[in-house]
Amino acid sequence: MIRAMGITHDHKVETGIPLESIGDSKYGWSWVDFNEASEEEAEQLDRFFHFHPLAIEDCLHVLQRPKVDYYEGYEFLVLHALDPETLNTEEVNLFIGDKVLVSFHQRALKEIDDVWNSLAGRAQNRKAWARGPFVAAYMVIDALVDQYFPCVYAVEDELDELEKQGSRESVEVLMNQVFDLRSRLLKLRRTIVPMRDLMYRILNSQHIQGEKEPRAYFADIHDHLLKLAEMIETDREMTADLRDSYISLNSNRMNGIMKTLTVITTVFMPLTLIAGIYGMNFAYMPELEWRYGYFAVLGLMGLLSIWMILAFLKRGWFK
Repeated sequence: MIRAMGITHDHKVETGIPLESIGDSKYGWSWVDFNEASEEEAEQLDRFFHFHPLAIEDCLHVLQRPKVDYYEGYEFLVLHALDPETLNTEEVNLFIGDKVLVSFHQRALKEIDDVWNSLAGRAQNRKAWARGPFVAAYMVIDALVDQYFPCVYAVEDELDELEKQGSRESVEVLMNQVFDLRSRLLKLRRTIVPMRDLMYRILNSQHIQGEKEPRAYFADIHDHLLKLAEMIETDREMTADLRDSYISLNSNRMNGIMKTLTVITTVFMPLTLIAGIYGMNFAYMPELEWRYGYFAVLGLMGLLSIWMILAFLKRGWFK
């Protein structure tokens, strides 16, 4: 689907205009949105707008890394939207010209729809639309970045809950939860860090040097991405600490179990030796015909066990 709107010179919004009216002199600037475009509709990027073939190729072959390319008369941006349920990324492409903004995405996105619907309410604000399509592009980028925050906050909430329930769950369950969180944080990092680098590149580009207003817009988005990247790195460090703690806890539990088994085995080793000697059934063994031999051997085994247990206690083996 292709939808288009035009902003007139007196800041009135006209939606549903035909593509051929984009260059009409009555419009100060226009926005064309390619939403789940068919192959025939996607061809309009070349036939009508005459965008560079490499930029069109990036639109049609997903998933590209976030980037900005500068062409004659327009800038081309590749952005990433996040699905809050799966944390999968969706590519959003923006062509920002002097009088037109063209957005291209393969799937319907709430962020794009929200910005589109908000234009009518803000169109009368002459100051807000003084820079034309640039402000609409900023709103789209800002909406995409704002959607990252709930995704990161959701992971942080789970991490806090994991720390609270650590003493009530088995180590195996906790480790599975930690690795699941680390996997989700990795997905977020793969999206947010390249977007942060993209904003940094735009801020330091010669194309907007000396223009304070656009730099302020991009600087604001860059600050948000810096905050998100720091939150992700902090959460990754916390999950690494939890992972190491759970591994250490599991090792300590295993050491305790092995120590208990070792003590039991050590205590029974001499008793097994004595029982083995008197179980050989040789005919000429001095104690076999002794009337109190059985009780004497049992007493010896008992005293030996008590002595060994006391020795282990003295050495601190049971602590």
